Amino acid sequence: MPSAQTLFHTPDLNIAPLTPVVDRNFVDDVLTGLALPQKQLHAKYFYDQQGSDYFDQICQLPEYYPYQSELNLLPKVASDLADNFSADCTIVEFGAGSLVKIKPLLSGISSIRQFIPIDISGIHLEMACQQLQTDYPELAVKPVVADFCFPVDLPALGHQQKIGFFPGSTIGNFCPAQAASFLENARCTLGPDSCLLIGVDTKKSPVYLHRAYNDADGITARFNRNILTRINRELGANFNPESFEHYAFYNAGQGRIEMHLVSTEQQVVDVFGSAVAFAAGESIHTENSYKYTPDEFCQLAQSAGWQVERTWLAEQDLFATYLLRNRC
Repeated sequence: MPSAQTLFHTPDLNIAPLTPVVDRNFVDDVLTGLALPQKQLHAKYFYDQQGSDYFDQICQLPEYYPYQSELNLLPKVASDLADNFSADCTIVEFGAGSLVKIKPLLSGISSIRQFIPIDISGIHLEMACQQLQTDYPELAVKPVVADFCFPVDLPALGHQQKIGFFPGSTIGNFCPAQAASFLENARCTLGPDSCLLIGVDTKKSPVYLHRAYNDADGITARFNRNILTRINRELGANFNPESFEHYAFYNAGQGRIEMHLVSTEQQVVDVFGSAVAFAAGESIHTENSYKYTPDEFCQLAQSAGWQVERTWLAEQDLFATYLLRNRC
């Protein structure tokens, strides 16, 4: 993964330069993951420019219920929060992506003065910020290219109330221990007296879940394979993505969707000078998506130092949004 760039900004836009961050070493993460008995890749590496574009397409699919369920819920959330946050405040979005879900909050909470989107994909973030600044010209937009799994140094915030925003059920990509670690790191990033608004997918019928991760158009399969294309491009590997099949299923015992790439043949792939052997039928575990009941998520949040202040549930309880407050 390249280091953060200082990207071009037209002079009439109120966007601060991107904050440089240290490279988390894509090479080591890939080689370490592929050397494990169950080969794996970290889901954060899905999101190069092409991967981010694929995910935007996934969010428009009728099968992918989390996106529309949460988007329908957010205007209600914003309306309910408007009175809670009447003083000037700053919103910090973790894993900001295309900046669609922040808009109901910006439109519904008039006290938001500053927006700090954090994302690992710098080019995608820059493009989204340009459009957001056009839509909200009075908003101070200060994008940060960073790995939000770790504490992030934010631009100066003054004395404004800090509200974290982590939509999209991305918390489910972490195992429970990793999710607790992220929540602790978010508290460190946001500081004392902060809040966190977070989207969490709920446990439900496996029929819904299977359809959501195995769409008829094959967009999720292309999204999954694209991580191999990225490794080829950035690490000089020679994966043939078409020799790996997309496989996603609900592991009820673990309460999670698992996404894999399954080798269709015996093969050896060169990855940054290392020979990685695959047996036919062997998989790379590329993503988990954990689902939580409200009680399970409340216990997780409390273990990381947050207190659940409010819960919103989408229609048919397909999705949940929680407002957390930093207890420290």
